[in-house]
Amino acid sequence: MRLKFYFPAILLLLILTSCEKEEFRNTSRVVIAIQSEPETLNPIYAFGINEGVITDHLFLYLLDLKWNATKGDVEAFPMLADKWQWNPDSTSIEIYLRKDAKWIDGKPISAYDVVYSFDIYSDKAVQSRFYGTFKNFYHFENGEVNIQKTFSVKDSFHLIINFMPDKIISLFDLAFPIVPKHVYEKIKRNEIQTAEINFNPVSSGVYKLKKWERNQYIILEANKDCFLYDEDMIKEIIFKVVPDYNSLLTQIKKGEIDFAEDIRPSDARQLGNYKNLKIVPVRGRQYDYVGWSNIDGKYFNETKKIKPHRLFGDKKVRQALSYAINRKEILDQYLLNYGSLCNSPISEIFVNEFDSSLAGFEFNPDKAKQLLEEAGWTDRNKNGVLEKNNFEFSFTLNIPSGNPLREFAATVIKNNLKQVGIETNVEKLEFGVLMDGVLNRKLDAWILAWFIPLPIDLKPYWYSDLTNTQMNFVGYQNRVADDIILNLEKKNSYNTYIELMKRFQQVISDDQPVTFLYWVDNIICYNSRIKNITIDPFGPVQRIWEWRLKN
Repeated sequence: MRLKFYFPAILLLLILTSCEKEEFRNTSRVVIAIQSEPETLNPIYAFGINEGVITDHLFLYLLDLKWNATKGDVEAFPMLADKWQWNPDSTSIEIYLRKDAKWIDGKPISAYDVVYSFDIYSDKAVQSRFYGTFKNFYHFENGEVNIQKTFSVKDSFHLIINFMPDKIISLFDLAFPIVPKHVYEKIKRNEIQTAEINFNPVSSGVYKLKKWERNQYIILEANKDCFLYDEDMIKEIIFKVVPDYNSLLTQIKKGEIDFAEDIRPSDARQLGNYKNLKIVPVRGRQYDYVGWSNIDGKYFNETKKIKPHRLFGDKKVRQALSYAINRKEILDQYLLNYGSLCNSPISEIFVNEFDSSLAGFEFNPDKAKQLLEEAGWTDRNKNGVLEKNNFEFSFTLNIPSGNPLREFAATVIKNNLKQVGIETNVEKLEFGVLMDGVLNRKLDAWILAWFIPLPIDLKPYWYSDLTNTQMNFVGYQNRVADDIILNLEKKNSYNTYIELMKRFQQVISDDQPVTFLYWVDNIICYNSRIKNITIDPFGPVQRIWEWRLKN
């Protein structure tokens, strides 16, 4: 009797599973793998990469940004803004909006939505992901945009935006998704983060939310009412949550997934042998580094005063560490040359800003030993570990758990440093625990990655004011670097700007506040049935409305 009950249940499960696979394999759909589920579809709080990718297709911007590989820069084209005109000194811009753009509830997108978006993004009570980024607008001390001085609405589709004088203004200052005022103004601002709108957005983009099956997938469907809609575009996009890497590989090979990123180099070559798959490495915006705490973190937390770190506060020591690490071994053996050596936080993709003259710190253990000796580190008791003032050169290198590249790199680094008399203990930490330690200056050394923002912004990472630049994790301080960073915020000729950028790279390369390891390629794998796909440093998943499927 029990079999009679189990059989229909099993049959139903098989049917449902089969239906789901058939649904995902539908020829008018594309399945994109994501490692984790988004926490929100509200562009105000889309902090994660997956959230940003999805909301960028749900919400329209004033401008459409595209990467120009020849120039090594981003260019702006009309989107919600039909046309614009700068005044002679670039302190204000006059914008004319399209009149055929509307929200999915049918209401037109207006200048009032634009003003409201900047207002809410800069409101401290909202705590949006953009808070604190409006320094070029007229703003109050707390960072909130002064709406009265910044915006002048002429009519529903015509407005003027004013900027502070003596600031470097660009179209990036306008590159924010626009949200619907008539929806958000009904919610208390301090309650937006938990509102239903985070999961069921009133959007405007070329795609709209069709279904969200928690911890499984998000389906977007083409929005026929959007002015970007085209009959030939892909009708549905499925963002499928696949946290297990081995499962990801299996589903790519079976054709259950059409697009995936962060493929490991060792798997890229194998996948490239499949006729229906294409491999595309994207270089230039993410580099790995070893962070050396330049200051005594505990002392700073207790006193807010600076004291050099006992091990890493000396520039000669940091230079020695960089000479002692065989970066190329990691690049060749693990990354399989899906990347390039990194000598500064400016990538070669930035054609004009990049300083190609930087030699970097090539593997040279003898030079490392010489610098360490000059800094006072010698092995007096002949136990194989350097010492200074009766203190041995021994430290813990923290890495995120579950990251094969960082584990491989840490092993190489540990062995390299042992050759020059430095004892390294490698400790794996959960990513959240690791970041807590870095943010609160509890760690001495770690391996992490930086993803370079567009446009290039150096101040949050390298400026000496440690109270207001919390991403300066290592506590780097250099007056020359500070002067360069402050001068970059002023209006300069283009030639002066380039000179300042290259001078900064020379200063930071000499200081070695971190050991710059390598630029890591983001390896993309996608099904060859997808055509007209754009993959460049601006992002691996972008402009899906331009993708087409092979007949």
